[in-house]
Amino acid sequence: MFKRSEESKLTSWYFEIDRRLLGCVLLLVFIGMLFVVSAGSVSAERIGQPWHYFMLKMMPFYIIGLITLFAASMLNKKWVLRISVLNVAAGLALLPLTVVMPHVIKGSKRFVSLMGFNVMPADIMKPGFIILTAWFLARMSEKFGAGMFTNRDAWRPTWLSWWTYLAVFVPSLLIIFSHPDVGTAMLYLAVLGAMLFIAGLPWKLFAGVIALIPLGITAAFFTMGHVHRRIMTLITGDGDNYQVTQSVQSIQHGGLLGSGDDAFVKQSLPDAHTDFIFAAIAEDVGAIIACGLLCLLLYVLKRLTTDAIDARDPFVFYATGGAAALFGTQVCINLMTTLHLFAPKGMTLPFISYGGSSFVAFCLLFGMILAVVREDKWK
Repeated sequence: MFKRSEESKLTSWYFEIDRRLLGCVLLLVFIGMLFVVSAGSVSAERIGQPWHYFMLKMMPFYIIGLITLFAASMLNKKWVLRISVLNVAAGLALLPLTVVMPHVIKGSKRFVSLMGFNVMPADIMKPGFIILTAWFLARMSEKFGAGMFTNRDAWRPTWLSWWTYLAVFVPSLLIIFSHPDVGTAMLYLAVLGAMLFIAGLPWKLFAGVIALIPLGITAAFFTMGHVHRRIMTLITGDGDNYQVTQSVQSIQHGGLLGSGDDAFVKQSLPDAHTDFIFAAIAEDVGAIIACGLLCLLLYVLKRLTTDAIDARDPFVFYATGGAAALFGTQVCINLMTTLHLFAPKGMTLPFISYGGSSFVAFCLLFGMILAVVREDKWK
């Protein structure tokens, strides 16, 4: 399509970008569009709306997300960092609103209403969290070397210290946890733990960070009624397990080749277009194609891991590793919930599920990752 001898910015972008990763992301978006129509039609009819209701609601986010993906992938490192600062600042500004004046959706207080859109700040700030954490780790490594976790100077109250980092993100995690949104809070901790681990965090300290996850779940189990009920339902099988039962039955009904027009179980599956969209996909097209989708998700994770390993700049290494940790962990949680291996967490399947905040956030994150990987490889 282009000759490499051409010097236009578009040509340089085309040849320098990780086209395999970009192509896989676009394929995931296309698959998501198809099944937001398919699974969303039954959810829409259930609430008395036309079959294309959720597709129309999602369309502005598809447009914004894809523009964001391509625009961010053309940036340089400085602009990626600037946008990440703005992204985190927006998240920090919106998170308190979920406490004082939340927009409640299905009993969840995780949203705010912004210019006619329902936005989830905890989703929106994921890209900035990963990029700024990667920048912070790279700067700390440059300044303190292997001792950046244990050096006393790294813990002094200066602008570049662990106290500064914790002062920014710990209040955010506490707000997310108090929504209550235990799943997203634990996701942030898991991603942070992974990024600290690849940055060289000693095993004992790493175990301490990871221990915060079961401690948080335990605290939620004894203090939050809905968390207690979901965990007990998962362990004992008693209680309200209608969602996960329908999810498993939907997958079973699909068989190997899918049920097509006879896919009726998903019609009674709550959130078929969001949290349990993989079950709806499996019933529609069968286990073989659903496993193909799993392979595509794994290949995206592989590309992120490969780009991280090949990175020359520590910042790019940490950022791409963090993106891989977020993507992989969120996919695992969603699929484990769908298969009744984990308590329902209300977490989307990246690029596939209906959900504007999550979709735009992942588009921004992957666009910025494509940008820094491209610059690290070619500049």
